[in-house]
Amino acid sequence: MGADALERFARSLDAAIYRDAVDAYRDALAAVEAPAAGALGRATGIDDPALLARLAELGIRPETVAALTLIPLIEAAWADGVMDAKERDAVLAGAATSGIAPESASYRLLELWMIERPASELVVAWRDFIGALTGALTERECANLRKKVIGRAYAVANAAGGLLDTTPNVSLEERAVLEALDDAFDTPDVRGPRG
Repeated sequence: MGADALERFARSLDAAIYRDAVDAYRDALAAVEAPAAGALGRATGIDDPALLARLAELGIRPETVAALTLIPLIEAAWADGVMDAKERDAVLAGAATSGIAPESASYRLLELWMIERPASELVVAWRDFIGALTGALTERECANLRKKVIGRAYAVANAAGGLLDTTPNVSLEERAVLEALDDAFDTPDVRGPRG
């Protein structure tokens, strides 16, 4: 057997071993995520298996789903690349008005997101979550949800204040984030509000 043939054999052996390991890992991960996705579906009322699986992959569980609703606040706070103390306080105030208790898993997750900006995939998942949620709401409920979510996000962006902290100010980066968050309520994924 020549050197090339041995090298091809070694590569195919590695690929076979690696493929088995990857398949085993995927199976184990699916075994853990399937019950999590099912529980998440029961907690949120979402029945889209792909969305539920993606949320489970991102670590969203029934006990942390409340934190997912605060992604707009987190995104507004991180829009300019830095979350200052006033923005942090505004995020925590938003958590409190959402009923997220300091001892909850959602609150702990929120604290992590205030230290390190969450992955962009989480914002995509939030957009899909909003699409699924608003598709099940009446037009009035959807409008109220939009007003509440975008209003809280705007309050966070506004929290840093303007010149000498005497006037509210929203940066261009924050405004772009707020507009993108607001657009989530108009995505094609939204089946259109009922009622």
